[in-house]
Amino acid sequence: MESPLNERIRLGDQAAFAEIFDLHARVVYAHAVRTTGDRVLAEDVMSLTFLEAWRLRHKLREEVRSVRAWLLGIATNVMRNITRAARRHRAAMLRLPPPEALPDFSDEVVGQMADAHRLAAASRALKRLKRSEREVFALVVWSDLGYAAAAEALGVPVGTVRSRLSRARKKLRKLVEEELAPSAPTVEPRTGSGHIPDSRAAAARGSHRRSTS
Repeated sequence: MESPLNERIRLGDQAAFAEIFDLHARVVYAHAVRTTGDRVLAEDVMSLTFLEAWRLRHKLREEVRSVRAWLLGIATNVMRNITRAARRHRAAMLRLPPPEALPDFSDEVVGQMADAHRLAAASRALKRLKRSEREVFALVVWSDLGYAAAAEALGVPVGTVRSRLSRARKKLRKLVEEELAPSAPTVEPRTGSGHIPDSRAAAARGSHRRSTS
């Protein structure tokens, strides 16, 4: 049976829509921050999500079991659509201070990242996952949706959510280890015989000639 609030929203009741904004805006914003890593962009995602939700309010019928999952599904689509446009904002984002680590940045390997260096490594590792794996991870782990709700948000079967999340977790373990591995020290190549390289030898000869002339 359709909830009274859903029915009011579907019929264009702005006060009812304001209620779901108050209930779910922080969840949508947190999901966008975690997915994009940028608080300013996350604000845009949240605004666009609720604008799109209002436009699609006629779909808020009985088959929508969870308004939260419905909104997070819209937010996911919004972020897909603005990925290309994000390049234009890259220069501006580089001038912003790095986002603070969120206290609920968790789940196995990611949950063990205790300092800024490790959190940065985990963030880089997440960006190396496939988009579909990042989306499932963000919805299930960060936004605490169940498998069924995440499947509803993404429009995929529950089994797909489970398999994508499993792959994401396995890849994260390996990718975080790679990100945390120390870089090999740069060693200046030697000639093998202890001789000065040609360029340096030429410079030395030129300096000697000048000093003796």
